[in-house]
Amino acid sequence: MSAELISFGKMTRQPAAWVPLSMSLVALSLVLGAVARNGGPIHEADEGAIAHMWQILMALQLPVLLWFAVTWLRRAPRAAWKVMALQAGAVLANLAAVFFLT
Repeated sequence: MSAELISFGKMTRQPAAWVPLSMSLVALSLVLGAVARNGGPIHEADEGAIAHMWQILMALQLPVLLWFAVTWLRRAPRAAWKVMALQAGAVLANLAAVFFLT
């Protein structure tokens, strides 16, 4: 497939593009759900299961993101950079939620 034929929409249908994004959204929903359940910011001395699940989800994204970058940046750089910016935004949203809400 040539670079001209690969659009942002086609790129986002690739599993390596949407899997990390969905993992970020699940991790963000864990944090926001925990904050909503507790009625405000969480201040615990011991990390709970939700914190561990968040850490695992965020860490497991890295190999998939690396695979996406290696595979698609040479084939279709413009669309790949857009997808990677979307993924970076989801990661930053998670980090902001953890920083400000916990």
